Amino acid sequence: MTLPALTLSEDQAAAFDAVTDMLRSAGIDLEDSLLMPPQGPEQSVMALIGKAGSGKTLLLAELYKALEAAGVGIVSGEYESRKKKDKRTLAILAPTNKAAFVLRMRGVPATTIHRILYTPVYDPEYEKVAEWLAGNGERPSIEGLTDEALDRAMAFYQTNKSVPGALATAGLRGSDFITGWKRREDPLDIGFVDESSMLDEKQFNDLKEIFPTLVLFGDPAQLAPVNQSGGMVFDSLTGPRKLELSRIHRQDADNPILDLAHALADPQLDFQSFEKMVEEASRKDDRVVWGQRVEVDLMARSPVLVWRNATRIRLINAFRSVHGAPDDALLEGEPLICDGIELPLKHRKKRLDLEARGLIKGAQVIYLGPGRKPGFSRLHVIGAEDPQVSAASIVKIEMPDEEEPFIPFAARMGATFLHGAAVTIHKAQGSQWDTVQVFSPDLFVAARMGRVEAGQPLWKRLAYVAITRAQERLIWVTRNRLSRPSGALRVDDLRAAPAAPLTLETEEI
Repeated sequence: MTLPALTLSEDQAAAFDAVTDMLRSAGIDLEDSLLMPPQGPEQSVMALIGKAGSGKTLLLAELYKALEAAGVGIVSGEYESRKKKDKRTLAILAPTNKAAFVLRMRGVPATTIHRILYTPVYDPEYEKVAEWLAGNGERPSIEGLTDEALDRAMAFYQTNKSVPGALATAGLRGSDFITGWKRREDPLDIGFVDESSMLDEKQFNDLKEIFPTLVLFGDPAQLAPVNQSGGMVFDSLTGPRKLELSRIHRQDADNPILDLAHALADPQLDFQSFEKMVEEASRKDDRVVWGQRVEVDLMARSPVLVWRNATRIRLINAFRSVHGAPDDALLEGEPLICDGIELPLKHRKKRLDLEARGLIKGAQVIYLGPGRKPGFSRLHVIGAEDPQVSAASIVKIEMPDEEEPFIPFAARMGATFLHGAAVTIHKAQGSQWDTVQVFSPDLFVAARMGRVEAGQPLWKRLAYVAITRAQERLIWVTRNRLSRPSGALRVDDLRAAPAAPLTLETEEI
């Protein structure tokens, strides 16, 4: 087997070969770049699991490059060309917008699971433009689009490979191009699923209906979905269908954050000893910070990670208080977390519109201001391909010692939001931020309670997930104190994002 030019570790190379053998049964020969009809069983699932630092993402990226080089068509979230009968396909999926965004920043064209479960219905005239841009059709002649506009679209696409962006340069909005959404009818071929520890059984079964060949990439040390009783979907896989990667140790890649995460595997390690390790690490490396307070400036874009809801609510209210947020309104720049969509069945199309645009449960957004209609909000969906959305919103601000949340404003129905300055560690799974603040007093409470999940102390699983959300810097917050903000919340950097953002205000909800 000819391995990629990049040098893989021994277990990565073995995993690459195992996936290669699996794909050969599916009719894809990576060694000779041959694409044939599937040869093996109808359903084939493999899991490549490993803790943080084991190179799962690197392996996923190398497999993607090999499949693309072999001629496999990549199905992404931005535009899906009409499938030819002999075309083989690959989709790279993640459970959340932020997890997909992390992969895209590494050159992997990932999208959300939901965006693949549902497919867009394109305007047939403008679809001709998209097919032409993708090299699958002749230059179209469409009323209202000048030759200059088409030239601008092609010039943009040749540089950026983005159909929505190219159409925007031609003066088309996304709502002109996409007229609706429907459940995917035709199956695809191969699915790579990152952060698969977050999958529940329903999502797993949905994916198996679409992909006869699935490769799951996951971390067995993370927290299982809340409705899975501590188990993960890849737990039932055995033998050659479940391969575990070890941490890669390279002198130039030593990372004190990963060192701390892997130290949690020691069964003799207690909470006090672990905190001493964190403090010692902070003295040796500025990537670990022994924090005496929560840094409020970071909370607008990377939430404080906590275990208890009561802690989360207190921190959110402290954040709003120090920024002088009024009781009856949101400030531009406040972070929110989508808590679902409240729409009756007759508005199923609108629900699909919102979810396909990234407003799925757990999505992180930044409030940009009120929309043009009462109850509507302009939002920036973090990690979405087209981040700016305007949607009917129901915003809930939870208050300490109050059973019912305070609702500063709300549409009659639409996307519901909680405040996002602090989130639970469970909800943070699948996301990563450059700097992460972990509120350690909450983990101390979990340790003192002696709770166990999947045979391991709960505080260790919580600490592992929280720590591995940090890409560059970890702040271990030891006291229940909040700093003062250095300035007002900002949104100017977000408003400059796309040239022609999609709008969802085209019909009344």
